Amino acid sequence: MFHHRLVLPGPCHDAREHQEELNIRPHASPPKHEKSRIAALACAVILAWVAAPDALRPAAREKPAVQYKIAIPAPPDFSALDWLQGEWTGKTATNNPGGEVKLSVSTDLEKRVLVLRGEVSLAATPTVPATRESWLGILSAGSGGTDFILRVFSSTGFITRYRLTVEGAEIHLNPEGGDAPPPGWLFRRTWARTGNDEMDETVQAAPPGKPFFDYYAAKFNRVPPASKTSPHPSAGAAD
Repeated sequence: MFHHRLVLPGPCHDAREHQEELNIRPHASPPKHEKSRIAALACAVILAWVAAPDALRPAAREKPAVQYKIAIPAPPDFSALDWLQGEWTGKTATNNPGGEVKLSVSTDLEKRVLVLRGEVSLAATPTVPATRESWLGILSAGSGGTDFILRVFSSTGFITRYRLTVEGAEIHLNPEGGDAPPPGWLFRRTWARTGNDEMDETVQAAPPGKPFFDYYAAKFNRVPPASKTSPHPSAGAAD
């Protein structure tokens, strides 16, 4: 006798097959559209967290502010040069090439440097051509504490360096090279105070391989400060 299995089509059959499929694959991954929906939900949560105001976020531990300080050097002591500050004008001394000289000295950069400006105009001699030069010098403190360094920029294009020392009423400027000094030449200068508003200047030069000789000497006088005049009464003022 043969036994036949009857397979009934319809919803029940589909349900049993679906149940068997679920029993066989109980841990199947969700469909693609479910994954997309979950990923979109996660992104929305992250964006909402980022856009949330600071008041809704946990308070972070604030780090103390760090202040960086640079030690500022003490200002230089220019008191030995106080008498030199101001405006000076003069002429070359007798037996020197005829000429005129000017010098101005003032403080700058919160009194940390002295600015020197000079002019010299000398007539020609049988051995030296006529000279006309203007120069600017920046004087700062030296490494020793008792001397100073002067860098001079000349209208001739030379850039020289001098060490300035004070010996009583005299100020000595001795050459120490520079960025662009006159090739082979050396110059040194002395300012000697001879009165409250007077001083003498001596400039010496040394050609390449030769000793120093007196280039020129000059006598300076201090230019008195401009007097302050009271304004004139305006026209039509009441008597």
